[in-house]
Amino acid sequence: MLAHRGQAQQRGILSGQVQTAAGAPIEFATVTLHRTTDSVVVKSEFSDEKGVFRFEQAVAGKYLVSAAQVGFVRGWVPVTLAAGETLTLPPLMLQTSTATALKEVTVVAKKPTYERLADRTVVNVEGSTLAAGNTSLDVLARSPGVTVDANDNLALRGRQGLLVLIDGKRQPMTGTELADYLRALPADQLKSIELITNPPAKYDAQGSAGVIAINLKKDQRLGTNGTANASFGQGRYGKFATGLSLNHRTKKANTFGSYNYANRGNYGALTIHRDFFTTAGGSQNFIGSTDQENYGHGITESHSYKLGLDYNLTERTVVGATVNGLQARNTQNGTNYTEPRDAQGQLLRPYNSTNDRVATFPNYAANLNLKHTFEDSLGSRELTADADYAHYSSSRQQYFNTYFDRGTELFDRLNGDVTGDLSIQSIKADYARPLSKTTRMELGGKSSLVHSDNDVLFLVPFQNPATQARDLNTLVRDPNRSNRFRYDENINAAYVNFTRTLPKWTLQAGLRGEQTKAEGRQDVIQEGVEPGFSRNYWQLFPSAALKHTFSENQETALSLSRRIDRPSYSQLNPFRAYIDATTYGAGNPNLLPQTSYNVELTHTFHKKYSAGLSYSHTTNPIVGTVQPENATSRTVVSTSQNLDQLHYAALTLTAPVEIAKWWSVYNNAVAYYSRYVGTLAGTTLGARNARPAFTLSSNSTFSFGKGWSAELNGNYQSRELSSFFNSSPLGQVSLGIQKSLFDRKAYLKLNATDIFYTGALHAVSTYDNYVERFYQRGDFRVVTLAFSYRFGNDKLAPARRRSGGAEDEKRRAG
Repeated sequence: MLAHRGQAQQRGILSGQVQTAAGAPIEFATVTLHRTTDSVVVKSEFSDEKGVFRFEQAVAGKYLVSAAQVGFVRGWVPVTLAAGETLTLPPLMLQTSTATALKEVTVVAKKPTYERLADRTVVNVEGSTLAAGNTSLDVLARSPGVTVDANDNLALRGRQGLLVLIDGKRQPMTGTELADYLRALPADQLKSIELITNPPAKYDAQGSAGVIAINLKKDQRLGTNGTANASFGQGRYGKFATGLSLNHRTKKANTFGSYNYANRGNYGALTIHRDFFTTAGGSQNFIGSTDQENYGHGITESHSYKLGLDYNLTERTVVGATVNGLQARNTQNGTNYTEPRDAQGQLLRPYNSTNDRVATFPNYAANLNLKHTFEDSLGSRELTADADYAHYSSSRQQYFNTYFDRGTELFDRLNGDVTGDLSIQSIKADYARPLSKTTRMELGGKSSLVHSDNDVLFLVPFQNPATQARDLNTLVRDPNRSNRFRYDENINAAYVNFTRTLPKWTLQAGLRGEQTKAEGRQDVIQEGVEPGFSRNYWQLFPSAALKHTFSENQETALSLSRRIDRPSYSQLNPFRAYIDATTYGAGNPNLLPQTSYNVELTHTFHKKYSAGLSYSHTTNPIVGTVQPENATSRTVVSTSQNLDQLHYAALTLTAPVEIAKWWSVYNNAVAYYSRYVGTLAGTTLGARNARPAFTLSSNSTFSFGKGWSAELNGNYQSRELSSFFNSSPLGQVSLGIQKSLFDRKAYLKLNATDIFYTGALHAVSTYDNYVERFYQRGDFRVVTLAFSYRFGNDKLAPARRRSGGAEDEKRRAG
């Protein structure tokens, strides 16, 4: 609660009008409610076409009210609002500003890069020097507490299992699919990223580790406006991106659209040493090893677009529609060299292979939405509704050749053609209303239908049945690898949530119920894999939060929730994707959802320093594994499996510091402990497979005047032992500088990421019958020059951002 803590925290209504010195109304002025003690912003609204503004459900207390509009000097007025009072202020008269005064207002209004709010951390990407020319994944990986592992899995405060939303819509991917999507989404499109660790019942129950909400930019200016940008980055390979956004806003309607193009070269290098053992008789016997060098060079070309319309049918009713899509094409040329050795260390016949891949991802989504507000004596009621449809297609072609004697003898060939189609249909409705001056209720429902159809065709050399001779130039269908997998899912959900505000106390309690029906089936029955499955289950997900204010500078909050992580659609798909001659990835249709109970206690001091303790217990945790496909094979499979339990505890510290007026620093530290319990591949996990770990991040922003500013970011991940993986420490330092031009309509930015090239990963994966050590590198160190130009009217109007109804499904498909 951001209201004055010395006053009774009951609700009132505050209204008024913004006028010029001559008494004319000023429309779309930004009216802000500040705390009297330190001018911290509590809430902002916009004045309407008559200059009228209104703050609903304002907490009783002492405030400063400010009003600002382009071309005017900001006006201030003090106010005291009593509990339950409806107070109308005298008109706020704004004086015409000079050019110098206007520039000063612009500088003061700039948001900090990082903000710690009551229930989340907000990363304000818009305007960040380090975001220019980079990808959304680059910015996300530098966010406080966020890490990306070797398999492109996202983690928040050391925990995987996240609900990822983009403009309120859930992304249907995890792991590499989600990472590739975020790599294709330029960071220049991002407005902010919200990191929510314990969301209330209104959010979908998916995401045991929390929610990452990515919000895209949307122009708030009246008239016809736009922004154009272009950037070029150079690492080992070049990276080019450009884009254009346009919007036309009137008092009744806003039409907007954007297009972005990116062409990014990249590479990946991976060194692997593998040791194989048998465990017969209870003892571990070494049977051989392999050494591998993998290198891949690729180009990702993407086209992303968005079109939308918001229209005010009446003063209280708004309808909207959006269509967005991403067309991406990724080409990869990989090489692998492998040296196998026997138990005595003698070199067996080495081989090398080439792996050429072409993948295309034409995806699109559409949303229709409605918002209507009602007024009564207790305050405003709100009804919102959404209908969503999304379609995700994929086509992956792979050409795999294996040679002996360093390319002189072709030994084997394997061609793959994998196609997939995923459709998501969703409808939802939410209703919120005050029950009294201190109590508010929210309730809603949602239904979603998902259909996934994946077909894989593998071609191998023809083998003569009589002579067993193989014809490497004639490829035929491989019945053991080719298959078709179809998956259907229906989730119906409903929730109710109550919030009550009392003097110095805020209480929130909610309950969400979700009915899940899922069916998966494959055409070809594989050994050890069920031909299909059918699941039907109902689960309840309670949540609660309690916040108490001890004084002006001391506040404590406690939150609890139960959440679920259903396997992503790609994690359930049993198809193989070959990485090199002895490594492939595959899904697991026997994978079960993981559920968790979460509790978090947070204390905030001086409204900015915070310390939080959290604990979570997870049943059937989903973990990534890399192990031999059977006891005697040297072929390794990467997949996902369930363990029995996961115990997780964390301490989070946040300390924003203003060293000087021109230098501010946001510091974040997370110390955590994860202990998995269970047995996989004959390996039992327990206390010996867990150890404390921590992450540190610090972001400095500098304002030098005359349009110059800079940003310095550093992060560090300690050694981490998580299930079967033991990762060495890593970190990176990035630096950016920018200059505003043409009265802040244009920006020239120069940044460098991972300056000391310390982002490479060393890790060990350990099982009783198998140990893998690997060293993974990529195109981390990049220098980027970017230019952006904003054109059109500078007059602001209130923006409206919709959260669609398909949030819960769009992360899991791929």
